[in-house]
Amino acid sequence: MKDKYKEIFDKGTDLPLVEDFYTIQGEGYHTGKPAYFIRIGGCDIGCRWCDSKISWNPAEHRLISVEEVVRKAVESPAKSVVVTGGEPSLYNLEPLCTELKKHNIENFLETSGAYKISGEWDWICLSPKRNKLPVPSSYQKANELKVIIYDLEKDFEWAEELSKNVGEDCLLYLQSEWSQYVHNVKPIVEYVKNNPKWNISLQSHKFMRIP
Repeated sequence: MKDKYKEIFDKGTDLPLVEDFYTIQGEGYHTGKPAYFIRIGGCDIGCRWCDSKISWNPAEHRLISVEEVVRKAVESPAKSVVVTGGEPSLYNLEPLCTELKKHNIENFLETSGAYKISGEWDWICLSPKRNKLPVPSSYQKANELKVIIYDLEKDFEWAEELSKNVGEDCLLYLQSEWSQYVHNVKPIVEYVKNNPKWNISLQSHKFMRIP
């Protein structure tokens, strides 16, 4: 996929848009904050529990100019934009960041960090995936490390290893994979109580049943 779409990835002036909408951020540090979401198509990581598999193939989504994407965000009441995917680090995100900054909109990135992160961001949420680990530079750019807990026997240990790679000011979050929430919530609560450097992230938008 990387080679086939290389020109699109490298230029970043047009993006395969899966969806864009104004809603409330449901996870991590910015939970509860109104934000305009921009979901970009294209992902070669393939997590089995991904809740946005529709975004994997960029060819299934129409290309839209960065200017048009930003114009729609500006027309909303949003003061912040969340760029997610798919895997947005596949793309040159400099053009998107530049356009957003022209309108004084805060820009937040949600990424696995599997590729070098481009653009200037107000906040970067790094959520690593075992299938394709972050490149080293992604760890140091992260403001927030969000580790998805699916397998209790393996993922707490993995989270601790990941936490060694980020900066000392990076906030640390554990979040249960949605389908395992009932099974995982109590062990996660106990783990965080015993290891208070961690915080718990909930997918509050799913509890509230909002997009």
